[in-house]
Amino acid sequence: MGSKEDILERTRENARENGYHVCPDGSLLNDLVDGLAANQERYGYLSCPCRLAAGIKTYDADIICPCEYRDADCAEFGMCFCGLFVTDEIANDPSKLGSIPERRPLEVIDAAADARDRAEARDNGETGDNGKTAQTEAMEPEDDHRHVQVGVDENGIPVWRCEVCGYLAARETPPSVCPICKAPAERFARFGMGSVG
Repeated sequence: MGSKEDILERTRENARENGYHVCPDGSLLNDLVDGLAANQERYGYLSCPCRLAAGIKTYDADIICPCEYRDADCAEFGMCFCGLFVTDEIANDPSKLGSIPERRPLEVIDAAADARDRAEARDNGETGDNGKTAQTEAMEPEDDHRHVQVGVDENGIPVWRCEVCGYLAARETPPSVCPICKAPAERFARFGMGSVG
């Protein structure tokens, strides 16, 4: 995906396919597409231009545009968090564009920020209070999961399994909604592969 024109065309296509419109305010739309293009160049993926990304795809998976929260936001407020996708109501009356509450859970935001901080510390060769590098510390299992061998991806990120359909997601926290069966986050469990001792 490279140019702003490509990003805008794919965004318009996604909006049409999902029953939405793109932002009716031309200036705001241009700014949002600029932000998407900058994040594509910076991170290698279209992270939401209105949220602070970790720069680690696993942690940002829920805010890759269109984000996981778009449909719920559009259903409740007529627009997504940044206003890139809007419903008929707002497309027909742009004066209704405005700010809406953040739906992304605070624990997901915090996990992404922690991951970003650990990555920056690792890149700088810093060690924590325990003398371990940030990378070593990040790879250690959480205390409450030491009794099982938890599935992790190549970066040591936990793997979550949807108990409804079996979908697997490698990320710090489970998705807010399963992208396959739409089960809520509560239906995800850490993916364990048996006892370690």
